[in-house]
Amino acid sequence: SKESGSQPVGSQVFWPTEIPASLPNYLLSISFLGSHDSFSYWVDEKSPVGPDQATAIKRIAKISLVKKIMKKWSVTQNLTFKEQLEGGIRYFDLRVSSKPGEAGQEIYFIHGLFGIRVWDGLMEINTFLTHHPKEIIFLDFNHFYAMDKNHHEYLINRIEEVFESKLCTKECVDDVTLERLWEKQKQVLIFYHHPFCGEYPFLWPGSKMPAPWANTTNVHKLLQFLETTLGEREKCGTFHVSQAILTPRVKTIARHLIRGLKNTLVHRNLPFILNWVKSQKPGIMGVNIITSDFVELVDFATTVISLNNLLLEDHKS
Repeated sequence: SKESGSQPVGSQVFWPTEIPASLPNYLLSISFLGSHDSFSYWVDEKSPVGPDQATAIKRIAKISLVKKIMKKWSVTQNLTFKEQLEGGIRYFDLRVSSKPGEAGQEIYFIHGLFGIRVWDGLMEINTFLTHHPKEIIFLDFNHFYAMDKNHHEYLINRIEEVFESKLCTKECVDDVTLERLWEKQKQVLIFYHHPFCGEYPFLWPGSKMPAPWANTTNVHKLLQFLETTLGEREKCGTFHVSQAILTPRVKTIARHLIRGLKNTLVHRNLPFILNWVKSQKPGIMGVNIITSDFVELVDFATTVISLNNLLLEDHKS
């Protein structure tokens, strides 16, 4: 990432390209870094407020200043998809919506305000994967707004059109290894939190990607929650997301309107979160996927990679 000074990474981000034959490399045992509201590096102040917002917000958002404030609290990342991938992000938290009143079935990313077209984001991700054929990513479509059957079919067709043979068809989570994915030249696991997932072989059900949410502004309560939910993590059958994020309440926003999310909650608390990450271990008894806001502000990538090195060291010893 640009701010942390770390170099863009290639095909050895989370695992060496040569795996000892006796070393397990199941995806549910490896630690991956993810971003929260991954697409929110750009949101459109000029677009209507999204259908994910309450009616009252939509009414007051007709005042231009309100949208400027919304942007400060809607943006949770600074880096584009390409920059996140180069910085080590391999799990993407995606919320999508149609634009009410717009003709056609075009789908956009959304977090309070509309972001870029999903198509453009997927193309950017696919370009990276084409140049890094041993990289594996998780795309988690977990919130849908203002979407009917036609919208879902449009989106799913776009996903298939972009990634084609890179898509990994759903199977038993416990059996998915890096080695098998490399052999089959599969790179993308799509999680789709909607009943439509049952109709397509490449859409994994959202239940296979649980992501417990602390919903707190207090970093100490967050870390306690992360510890508790890790202890309750299913030991087989699903992946697991540790959402290392703080969530502003209405009064938080009201007290710090102009400062925004990064300056109010994230910047001062990231060091505590990073220290927690450093204390973790990979494996089915440990962390699997860790998500955070503004991932470039501290060196999450190197920290998470070092967790996987523990597995290699244990194997050698």
